[in-house]
Amino acid sequence: MTMLQSEKKTIESIDTWKFLIPSIIGALLFLCPISYDGQITIGVGILASFLLSTFGDVIPGFIVILLGFSALASVLATITKPEFVQNSPFLSSTFINGPLGLVVRVLAFTFGFMAYYEMGPEIISSRATGGVVLYDLAPVLLTWFLFAGILLPLLVEFGLMEFVGTLLNKFMRPVFTLPGRSSIDAMASWMGAAPVGVLVTMKQYDEGNYSGREASVIATTFSIASVAFSLVVANVVGIGHLFFPFYLAVSVACLVAAIIMPRIPPLSRKKDDYYAPVGKQVDDTIPEGASLFQWGFDEARRKASSAASPKKLAKMGVETVLDIWLALIPLVFALGTIALIVAEYTPLFKIISYPLIPALTMFGLPEAAEAAPTFLVGFADMFLPAVLGGGIESELTRFVLAGVSLTQIIYMSEIGILILRSNIPVKFWELAVIFVLRTIITLPILVLFAHLFV
Repeated sequence: MTMLQSEKKTIESIDTWKFLIPSIIGALLFLCPISYDGQITIGVGILASFLLSTFGDVIPGFIVILLGFSALASVLATITKPEFVQNSPFLSSTFINGPLGLVVRVLAFTFGFMAYYEMGPEIISSRATGGVVLYDLAPVLLTWFLFAGILLPLLVEFGLMEFVGTLLNKFMRPVFTLPGRSSIDAMASWMGAAPVGVLVTMKQYDEGNYSGREASVIATTFSIASVAFSLVVANVVGIGHLFFPFYLAVSVACLVAAIIMPRIPPLSRKKDDYYAPVGKQVDDTIPEGASLFQWGFDEARRKASSAASPKKLAKMGVETVLDIWLALIPLVFALGTIALIVAEYTPLFKIISYPLIPALTMFGLPEAAEAAPTFLVGFADMFLPAVLGGGIESELTRFVLAGVSLTQIIYMSEIGILILRSNIPVKFWELAVIFVLRTIITLPILVLFAHLFV
């Protein structure tokens, strides 16, 4: 067998194939845009869509069963603490909870049961609150993360991150203050779904490949809405015929925000400390005089050579999926329903949006008073601005509010919960500040494009 010598570690020729084959499959599944059923998606998206279309009628019921099992198992495990649960890091972290965690899981099952059987107070069982989470949000999380969780090692464990990271590091560092490998997270969000990008970031942080600052910036800056979701939003607010300039405006606004946000608080104050249990596991330093491509290729093969066995990777993938199904989805269900109740049945967002009215009027947006709450309600759920803003007559205003809703990124029904539940060092108040800052940065850009194209 041919041996290639390197300063770090001997590379065998078989490592080339261990890098290329899984990485190409991973790129095809997570990064390559594919036209499917009239929309642009990725391979994992096709698998998720197929599962949704095939079993769509039974998935909500299955979710209620999952919520019930999660609540019951958590209560029993937390109270009795059986030895087999305590001896398993996965089972103990999944089912042994504090009082707040137990309350959240019991609430999630209660909300899901009420929404499924359309019983109890309407503010919970309504199709606009608990029904949105049960029939629209949770099924997408369930199916996307089933395939993403199991197949993600193909993208991150066999050297693709190292290869792309080396090639793009000199661009990403000065522009976004981030390592080159973060471009993979952005692509996974852009072509597939934002939660997939966050999942990549979470795993990279937990494995010591991102610092706390880098992971915080990537999760709150690069988890952009996919092309497919953006098209849905455009059609819901009635500007589908303007999709090209609309998505161009969204892309430019996200790019500007991605350049500015890492350089201002709270993200600029994050420390470049690595996840304590593992420490720093990556070195982006390129030797003097080394070929960028060759060094990236060597780093990728080194990573592939140390990849875990297929059995261990499969076990890790299954545990990731079960953790999302039994721990994350209940959290999303409980807090997502509460957020939607606040948005739909209380005047909170209307009250706090009053300062926006003069700004929107200054930007020349008609129906400023009616539109103002939609610019903030996206903190609860990204789709709410499109739903609530669909009745606004001004196409100019609808263009702007839909665009801003996609550039704000932080919405608590999904991305926010994902980040807060992860080990990434971001607090709730920081997410709220980031949401406001992104709104301030991207609003003028969307207004400019709206006046140019509408």
